[in-house]
Amino acid sequence: MTASSHKAYIGRFAPSPTGPLHFGSLLAALASYLDARARNGRWLVRVEDLDPPREVPGATDAILRSLESHHLFWDGDILFQSQRDSAYSETLNRLDRAGLLYYCYCTRREVAAAGGVYPGTCRHRSMAGSGAGALRLKTTDLPSPYTRLEGPIEFEDVIVGHQQQDIAETTGDFIVRRKDGLFAYQLAVVVDDIAQGVTHVIRGSDLLHATAAQILLFRLLGASEPRYGHIPVAVNEQGQKLSKQQGASPLDDSRAGENLFRALRFLGQAVPDALQHASCPDLLRWGVANWDRGQIPRASSRPASA
Repeated sequence: MTASSHKAYIGRFAPSPTGPLHFGSLLAALASYLDARARNGRWLVRVEDLDPPREVPGATDAILRSLESHHLFWDGDILFQSQRDSAYSETLNRLDRAGLLYYCYCTRREVAAAGGVYPGTCRHRSMAGSGAGALRLKTTDLPSPYTRLEGPIEFEDVIVGHQQQDIAETTGDFIVRRKDGLFAYQLAVVVDDIAQGVTHVIRGSDLLHATAAQILLFRLLGASEPRYGHIPVAVNEQGQKLSKQQGASPLDDSRAGENLFRALRFLGQAVPDALQHASCPDLLRWGVANWDRGQIPRASSRPASA
């Protein structure tokens, strides 16, 4: 069951503080912002600071300054995932009581050798005792009353259209808490979307593959999943996704208006040439008034220069 159409729209942008915003992350922020504002909805910002070893000191402040420089102002308080341990632990306990979790001691290399789809090697293990392994969520052979949730997951992406994903074939049972004790993205994002009442998630197509697993987790927790929409990711001249790991250049906040104009064009919005040097407020007003999901290219990626 998807989010009811009569619910007040709540969208969100959820960056990880692994570096400053770049053009690719601006696209996700802008698309989610415009989709919310065009529907008189709320737009939240969540900081996904779940992985301290990967975080860059000062990155959170830099991200928030960039959003403000581009006049992408959020509603309410910022949610920090690093402050949500109790909520994630409580959800794991709930999944454990339902018989949906088990300890896994397999390495990434072993999973890769199995074709990248987890083959259920540790499924015979229970949650009893003190385990030092990762925690995996069962996706097949589910206990009652969850058996009805097995099988391929279908959903209507508001940008790229009908989707069908079979978790058993693409990933298998997935990790919800890592061996090092850190909570997995798949768990945290669902728990927080439920807590914040998120109804729509507009994000990059690099996360499309993760959607079915998230929908399953929503349903196992008895919650309605959001409507999803996936925009093309920006790639460099080598066809690589713009990312901090690939050395993508940080946004130049002093050229915020130019950045927004370029992002609108990338997203297929017919922003007129006359607004090329317009202010951020003027560009965003135009964007909200003219936002059209149907004009977003239905592609997984586009050159950043598009």
